Amino acid sequence: MTSWNESLNLKFCFINAENLFLLFDEIPTAEALKLDETKWQRLSTSTYENKPLKKCLELARALKTINADVIMLCEVGGFESLKNYNELFLDGAYSPILTEGNSNRNIDVGFLIRKGLPFYFDLQSNKNRPINYLYPHERESIKHNYPVSSVKAPATSHKFSRDVAELRLFKKDVDKPFLGILLTHLKSRLDPESIDPGGFERRQAELLTLIDIYREFVEKHPDAPTMVVGDFNGNASITNTDEEFKPLYDKTELKDVLELTGVSSENRATFYQVRSTSRTEGRQIDFCFLAPKLASHLKEKSALVYRYKDEFGMDVGVPMTLDAKLKLPSDHYPIVFEIENLKIW
Repeated sequence: MTSWNESLNLKFCFINAENLFLLFDEIPTAEALKLDETKWQRLSTSTYENKPLKKCLELARALKTINADVIMLCEVGGFESLKNYNELFLDGAYSPILTEGNSNRNIDVGFLIRKGLPFYFDLQSNKNRPINYLYPHERESIKHNYPVSSVKAPATSHKFSRDVAELRLFKKDVDKPFLGILLTHLKSRLDPESIDPGGFERRQAELLTLIDIYREFVEKHPDAPTMVVGDFNGNASITNTDEEFKPLYDKTELKDVLELTGVSSENRATFYQVRSTSRTEGRQIDFCFLAPKLASHLKEKSALVYRYKDEFGMDVGVPMTLDAKLKLPSDHYPIVFEIENLKIW
């Protein structure tokens, strides 16, 4: 088969893996997977607590069931954690790819790409890119010629809370990718310093810069189908769109895979908020957006939000209590979809 008509089918999975830290004093053997939780945690003296063993095992069961070719992850505790998870829990079936970002919690975005696929990959970071944003009190300080110590001089802008990791898949020439993936984890709603209610302004600035990066990528690689994926920490869907995400629809032609394949609204929730005084509220805050060139290759009815299952393969159901939620492999659910007949060059 000649290179100009070679095509590929790929299955993708995006998951916020919730604090996937796996940092050990010595790399454990498979026997460690039989330890109780106390002994499991004693394998590390890191200041970061390792993800509970049971949750690691159950997440691996879900990922093996999904059986994706490319897994895109948020909340990974660095390259070492991703490498250890792949080796210990996924039988070393993937190549881990991650560049440390800006997170003050040391949670990064990264990829697992199945070994043996007929292409190469290259990862670039946008962690040092300014997002053209200062907090209100910082803008006021500059207005009055006071120094701003919270950003590096010259004090003109913050950067991404985490990163926008730019993955290029290519056959021969890294500058001619046949697929581009932009993976991010936008600013959360936490505002412990009470300087940006709900994290709105910072998240909006990160979203606008993400759009700039996407448009630059498309301009540089006009023939490459592209996707934008991540934990957006809000409703970025086309229905009842949160204000900060409206530029997605004003400035791009990106479309959510769950919208493209007609997944019902009640089946789109990727995160459940368990409230003590009312019923559980499900929301979609994780998204996989496809550009038109890629949307045309989306396999019909392939997109879904995967629901966790027990050891017998039965759905464990929506968490109705905080205790039930805490037992899940992650507080987010994976998004799964398939791309078919993707031309590679």
